[in-house]
Amino acid sequence: MFIPLPFFSPMDPLPGLELNSLLEYLFKFFLCSIRLSAFFISSPFLGSRVIPLNVKIVFSLIISFFYFGYLSDLEISEKILENLFTVVVVELLIGLSLGLTLTIWFAAASLAGEKIASTTGLGFSQMVDPDTGGQTPVMSLILDLFLITIFLSLNGHLIAIEFLFKSFEIFNINNGIPSIELVGIGIEAAGAMFYTGGLIMLPVVGALLMTNIAVGIITRAAPQLNMFSFAFPVTMILAFFIMYISSQSIGNAFAELTKSSLESIESVLVN
Repeated sequence: MFIPLPFFSPMDPLPGLELNSLLEYLFKFFLCSIRLSAFFISSPFLGSRVIPLNVKIVFSLIISFFYFGYLSDLEISEKILENLFTVVVVELLIGLSLGLTLTIWFAAASLAGEKIASTTGLGFSQMVDPDTGGQTPVMSLILDLFLITIFLSLNGHLIAIEFLFKSFEIFNINNGIPSIELVGIGIEAAGAMFYTGGLIMLPVVGALLMTNIAVGIITRAAPQLNMFSFAFPVTMILAFFIMYISSQSIGNAFAELTKSSLESIESVLVN
């Protein structure tokens, strides 16, 4: 049986998107990807200098492509075109605020590692940190990797991306300057960073303080023993032993830190 094929005359338009519609979709995709890209670049894990820039760009575009269907009904009005620069800056500020909030929370591990290293005498064992570009104690790098491992194992990155998608419902595109609450979560994160870092380093620093007090008393009683030269390797071994014993409590503290950091972002989106 012969089935006639559809015939398109040269005057009929080809099926598919028109050029104007294609440009409009690309413009919407650009607006959608600004906030997501700013968040990924400033986040603790993907914002690392170890990850190449092209990988960050490709990953941001892939996540933006999957979420683009929820924003495809965005109407490009003349108001958006007139205030395009303001819209881009606001989208960057929202993404950077959420990403830097997580980065400040995660800086508690680096702070605790630096204090532990300076107390145990491991401050000299430093290496170039690819994230900051400066000299960082090895203890801080170990705790940073430990925290990132717990964050990924608890699916914290998926929850953070979900909150980022929810932010489009609270802070719509071209909705003006966001509320001052974005600054508030940054200030709250800065205070929580010092508080959490102090709790993490407290077991190790407290035990080493008692050890140094005991060594000082023995040296005062018998100066000829020269206990300070003997106490240096003892404090280092004791620090690693306490870190090994308190690894479970440190892991629980990092899990609570991950939960608190995500709840601080969620509080802004809920309110």
